[in-house]
Amino acid sequence: MPGKQHEVNFRFLAQPTDVNFGGKVHGGMVMKWIDQAGYACAVAWSGAYCVTASVSGIQFVKPILIGDLVTVRARLIHTGRSSMHMAVDVLARDLRKDEHRLATSCVMVFVALDAPEGKPTPVPSWEPRDDHERQLQEQAMRLMNLSKEMEQLVDAHVAEGI
Repeated sequence: MPGKQHEVNFRFLAQPTDVNFGGKVHGGMVMKWIDQAGYACAVAWSGAYCVTASVSGIQFVKPILIGDLVTVRARLIHTGRSSMHMAVDVLARDLRKDEHRLATSCVMVFVALDAPEGKPTPVPSWEPRDDHERQLQEQAMRLMNLSKEMEQLVDAHVAEGI
């Protein structure tokens, strides 16, 4: 039901097929999990097909190891007319020691479409309910402004033929 579910959690064990030659989970695998959780949250909120528009500020804080219990938490932190900003955290837990750690964090933007090849469609508005959610929304707004500045910079470079 659109406009109701604003958070999604995925949980699974990190497997040997997920790791690189150093024995840590591939950054690309983590990014795939982030995109999947963000997509699920965006669709749950909007009730529409969604596409990833951007991923900002991705930080790989701590490694994820084979056998870690991984939680990918995506939560809505801002809505536009057809866009949704998600804060996504990847948490890792060594089940033998009960150690929890933040592994990766980022902000994603999804756009709801009226069909898989369609046009942007409106999403339900979201309002923060507490100070923490207000801070997350302010972070989303700062990243949105920074992204607009980056777009202008790229456009200028393209115009100059760089």
